[in-house]
Amino acid sequence: MIDRRTAIITGGARGIGNAIAQQLAKEGCAIVIFDIISPENVKENLDAFKIYNVPFLYIQGNLADGNDRKRLVETVIKEFGRIDILVNNAGVAPKERKDILEMTEESFDFVIGINLKGTLFLTQLVAKEMIKLVESGIDTLPVIINISSISAYTSSTNRGEYCISKAGVSMLTKLFADRLASYGIYVYEIRPGIILTDMTSVVKEKYDKLIAEGITPIKRWGYPQDIANAVSVLCSGKLTFSTGEIINVDGGFHLRRL
Repeated sequence: MIDRRTAIITGGARGIGNAIAQQLAKEGCAIVIFDIISPENVKENLDAFKIYNVPFLYIQGNLADGNDRKRLVETVIKEFGRIDILVNNAGVAPKERKDILEMTEESFDFVIGINLKGTLFLTQLVAKEMIKLVESGIDTLPVIINISSISAYTSSTNRGEYCISKAGVSMLTKLFADRLASYGIYVYEIRPGIILTDMTSVVKEKYDKLIAEGITPIKRWGYPQDIANAVSVLCSGKLTFSTGEIINVDGGFHLRRL
């Protein structure tokens, strides 16, 4: 077993997940990135971790695939012997935005299978390993962080499957926070707002206008590092009388204003 905290970040090959992984690497964690993207296609992003001089693994796989989830956890335990941090960041939007009256079962299954089902059952596997770690007496501070979205409570009728999946992730946070509290395993949720990533690049003009018009009190785009900073705080061990908490990283979008 290695002598440093080990973090799994799903969807960590690029965007928000990559920023989170780099932040935790800066703080000395061993890093495991789990992503469906071929490593050759994100070589520059992965090479960036060399400067941190921490143990690093990239495991390619599909979060929706139970065998891939199992392989991920088994590989991390074999290589590092421990899992202290899980950041459930991986997620997809519908391949095609359609009105909820036209949403297909195929699209629903695709989004829910990754964003909700995959997240649930990976968390289940990792939680069991965290319990073993706690019961072994190892000095650890296990943390599970779910990256949801303002879409957990905000209606977007042309991507209902995404909203439903993120609302489900919010309930996962509550369920696992409740179930794992007695083991000293903390579970949190971060709700990003309008963040500049590949996923939002296709609607950048729309959101540029909305931000300028004041849809958020803080009139700027969010950046992946904003989310990474929040993850850093939640992993710091300074919030050990809080679990199940929601951190809004959304420029104040969640405020109800007249």
